[in-house]
Amino acid sequence: MNKAALTTAILAIMASGYASAATVYKDDTSELKIGGRAEARFNISDNNESASDSSFNDKSRARLNVVGKSQISDSLYGFGKYEAEFDTDSSISNRYAFAGLGTQFGEFSYGKQDSAQVMLTDITDTMATFGADAADIVAGNKDKRNNNFLYAGKFDAFTVEANYLANDEKDADSYGIAGMYSFDFGLDLGLGYVAQTNGNDDDSQINIAAQYSIADFTVGGLYALGSVADEDVNAFEVSAKYKLDKLTFIAVYNYQEFEKADDANVDNFAVEAVYKFNGNLRTYAGYKFEQVDNKDDQIQAGIRYDF
Repeated sequence: MNKAALTTAILAIMASGYASAATVYKDDTSELKIGGRAEARFNISDNNESASDSSFNDKSRARLNVVGKSQISDSLYGFGKYEAEFDTDSSISNRYAFAGLGTQFGEFSYGKQDSAQVMLTDITDTMATFGADAADIVAGNKDKRNNNFLYAGKFDAFTVEANYLANDEKDADSYGIAGMYSFDFGLDLGLGYVAQTNGNDDDSQINIAAQYSIADFTVGGLYALGSVADEDVNAFEVSAKYKLDKLTFIAVYNYQEFEKADDANVDNFAVEAVYKFNGNLRTYAGYKFEQVDNKDDQIQAGIRYDF
């Protein structure tokens, strides 16, 4: 494995979404970057209405992240990341907080971080507004998991990740493994498996993902087959993205159904347009068409500044 290439890739992943993050300290062995975003956005839907609330809901937020790396020797380095999110109600949530060691065989880290399956679910989690509603059948499949031991390695065109979630609750641990192979002609294929204990039940999920890119067009799909409390669950997500200069159009479809249910748990289609003025500023608007009873369509729009 090329250590320099792995280091570059990991730093890019940790700082993803913050292309303009500033390097506040750098010497021969250490580097520290600070970045984030300010995002003013709103949602309009009958889902927001109550006896006291209207259909308009402010969803503005800001994020701040700190990413660091320190070279210990030619074959060993340390890294860490912290990210917080702030909303307009003065609430603060810790999105990521992890640290670890990188070697020529891959990275080993612990803390609040993504599960191994996220590199697969990101294929269809492509919108600034909606999407990614169906993929997580079991909790161990999700991003931003606490008590997460993670291994990540990249070997030429093959990327593999494995994680173990040591849950604070008794008999609720989870583990998973995922791999993805990237072909030279724009095709990515991925496969993942998650298993977790849920009291007396042993829940599980299998993920199959594929993505193909040609020129400015990208299409991706994810199929998930799960078992929750001995009930089968089927889910799939599809994403299509087309970039036209500074304007990007995205469409996604999400579906999830439990075997014994009369109707789908998730069934929606969403479209979105994103306009990037430059590397820092973008604006977007999306519309979600709900096809599940007791759920209404949604409009969401915003403007985002990355720093």
